[in-house]
Amino acid sequence: MILYGLVLPLLFVFCATNTQVDDKVVFRYNEFRNITSLDPAFARNPQNIWPIQQVFNGLVQLDDSLKVVPEIAHSWEIDSLGKTYTFYLRQDVQFHPSPSFGKKKTRNVVAIDFAYSFDRLTDPKVGSPGGWVMQQVESYQSLNDSVFRIRLKQAFPAFISLLSMRYCAVVPKEVIEDSHHDFRKHPVGTGPFKFKAWEEDVKLVLRRNPHYFEKDEEGQQLPYLEAIAISFLPDIQSEFMLFSKGKFDFLNSLDPSYKDELLTPSGKLQEKYSEQIRIQKGPYLNTEYIGFYLDSENTALQSTAIRKAINIGFDREKMITYLRNTIGFPALNGFIPVGLAGRNTKLLNKYNPQLARDLVGEFTTTTGQTPSIRLATDINYLDICEYLQREMQKIGIELKIDLMPTPTLRQAKSAGKLEAFRASWIADYPDAENYLSLFYVQNFSPNGPNYTHYKNDEYDRLYVKAMTISSLEERALLYQEMDKMIMEYYPIVPLYYDQAIRFVQKGISGFEMNPLNLLQLKKVRKN
Repeated sequence: MILYGLVLPLLFVFCATNTQVDDKVVFRYNEFRNITSLDPAFARNPQNIWPIQQVFNGLVQLDDSLKVVPEIAHSWEIDSLGKTYTFYLRQDVQFHPSPSFGKKKTRNVVAIDFAYSFDRLTDPKVGSPGGWVMQQVESYQSLNDSVFRIRLKQAFPAFISLLSMRYCAVVPKEVIEDSHHDFRKHPVGTGPFKFKAWEEDVKLVLRRNPHYFEKDEEGQQLPYLEAIAISFLPDIQSEFMLFSKGKFDFLNSLDPSYKDELLTPSGKLQEKYSEQIRIQKGPYLNTEYIGFYLDSENTALQSTAIRKAINIGFDREKMITYLRNTIGFPALNGFIPVGLAGRNTKLLNKYNPQLARDLVGEFTTTTGQTPSIRLATDINYLDICEYLQREMQKIGIELKIDLMPTPTLRQAKSAGKLEAFRASWIADYPDAENYLSLFYVQNFSPNGPNYTHYKNDEYDRLYVKAMTISSLEERALLYQEMDKMIMEYYPIVPLYYDQAIRFVQKGISGFEMNPLNLLQLKKVRKN
């Protein structure tokens, strides 16, 4: 029944209406991971963020180069101490129509709406996972309908980027507090598309907002599309099959089951698809890595020499070529990925198997032990972990793989129950502080993302100092120094810096990529 709905020719039929929309103005994609909520307070993962991005707006947004640009705030000021942000709001932004607004069906956004929206992030009754966004905030207030002020506890230069997250989108109090309205399933925002229908596990439909406030460079109102249709087909191979038949407009995933069908070993599109599909690639702010729990009682893990041996004991370039079809960049330059200021340009993890064997030999001679480490992973990265297992065996380290469900792995990692774990760190906002926070002492898990329990007083001093510097160029120098410090102690093994890859049907234009892999559809056209 679901497949039948996915292959309707030419026309997409919208449920609960008699409206038919030409397929040429409907953008279609599949979300195999499903969506749990359309409330921006729960915009914690890509599957939720992508549709929320179409329905809601915040004070600011990121352009495709990750520069902070106006959205509902047409301008802003930051005081000389970097602690007070004053935003000046547009006065022509309307919420999508809803009976909850009364007879007028809608109203303009005013500054107090942002105060209400921010309150929700820290309200225990809401239970938003985005409450951490407010950690640096001391207070906020609406000075009048068009001026909104935020005061921070201390300077935090990345804060303006953080406000671009959809956690910080504006929502209407009347609709959320209407007892007859389920905001999770029937969101009301201000974005280029408005909610139409959601049949959970089947499809989600968004329609064009005819009163959207943004225009293109030529003065034409956005968006160009009439609708977005999102399907929830859980089988990745079926998703690929339907994409190859033109039933979806783009494919975001690259599953091992079909990667060789689409790509050559060098990462180029297979010739037979060249007339139908185009490939998009770009840096993605995601570092894949192995983390070591430094408070583990395992003697091998307590040895800096063994952690270094693991870092230099396998060929990252070979791993990327054969296991990722050259999608991604070998993590040879520390933890900060390609695309962020502060990334090291020097080689910090150069492949040196002989030195790795020597380090392991010294450890064995000194302790009388053969180093043995348990590495936890989920099924999605089993191939990479098995590759590491084989390479570690060559240098004298026994790597035992514990395969576990993703939620179990996540919980055990946070609780410090794993010796070593495979993990990803995807940037929430485009500042290298986002990565370096994983090694700050006050972020020890389970209360923060320092899952390795790395501790270094000098590192912490530099981290705090960086937060007082408004100049990105000056902060970047400290970021490089901190990243180098991490890679001299080896609490982690950076594997590769990810690369965003999309397969797009020819005839789609205005579909641009960015290093956060945000889905922006307001400027997309179908020819």
